[in-house]
Amino acid sequence: MDDSDAMDAYSRAVTGAVREVGPAVVNIEVKDSAGKRAGAGSGFIFTPDGFVLTNSHVVHGAAHIEAHLADGRKLLARLVGDDPETDLAVVRIDGADLSWATLGDSSGLKVGQLVIAVGNPYGFAATVTAGVVSSMARSFRSYAGRLMDNVIQTDAALNPGNSGGPLVTSRGDVVGVNTAIIQGAQGICFAIPSNTAKFVASRLMRDGRVRRSYLGVGGMDVPVQRRVVRFHGLGLESGVLVNHVEKNSPADTAGVKEGDTLVSLAGQPVGSVDDLHRMLTEERVGEGLELVVLRGVEKVALRVVLGGR
Repeated sequence: MDDSDAMDAYSRAVTGAVREVGPAVVNIEVKDSAGKRAGAGSGFIFTPDGFVLTNSHVVHGAAHIEAHLADGRKLLARLVGDDPETDLAVVRIDGADLSWATLGDSSGLKVGQLVIAVGNPYGFAATVTAGVVSSMARSFRSYAGRLMDNVIQTDAALNPGNSGGPLVTSRGDVVGVNTAIIQGAQGICFAIPSNTAKFVASRLMRDGRVRRSYLGVGGMDVPVQRRVVRFHGLGLESGVLVNHVEKNSPADTAGVKEGDTLVSLAGQPVGSVDDLHRMLTEERVGEGLELVVLRGVEKVALRVVLGGR
């Protein structure tokens, strides 16, 4: 393949992805109780009946929300629920013949893979930028102060107003929700993985909020050597490497240390940060559970009493 063929293939990938997801992207405008414009961001319709994913910081506390669709319609939106700890929110619009985007599987992303961001930076509707996945294992604090793990880093350019828009693959599958940039940096942008968004959105649609218990660690997904898996009879070949333990948290009290790899909680294998988040339900607040970690190659069982948050 010569250079021109490569560029043509790249162009077809980007235009195809935008054609697939672009009609589902909306511009979200919020107003305060006095009817004055209080902010704006992006979002995308992810169900045929009008549920829209966006960032919590875009709509949190808004008195009035309006969605501007790609076809020119302006529809009132109501807040279904938001979760500041993952900076995700769901709003709903009522309208006919809505286009929607498909939430894909973010676990299949690879560093260097082409991704495309669609949003409304500075109010410029349907702006498209493209880049690559720079990392799949960043930790980033949400606007609520919670450390979010396994955040996607990309160099697809984002600007104020992109928040809540989709990050998509060349196939048009949404693999992330764009959430933040580092002011003053070049090409360092972040998106919440779609697998996290699926879990949070389902809870918001059901309960209006995400109920969760609290362990108090920050970490990232890591593979576990097969010989260690076989020797200890572990359920999965991956775990969560602890890179931060909050002082006086349940994990700290239980004896979890930085460098430990979490592999099991309450008898269930922990293969990823998303696995751990799914296990930290409200029902487990105050419950004493067995937490199994790998400390080097040694398997250590700890007792942890989960807190509530």
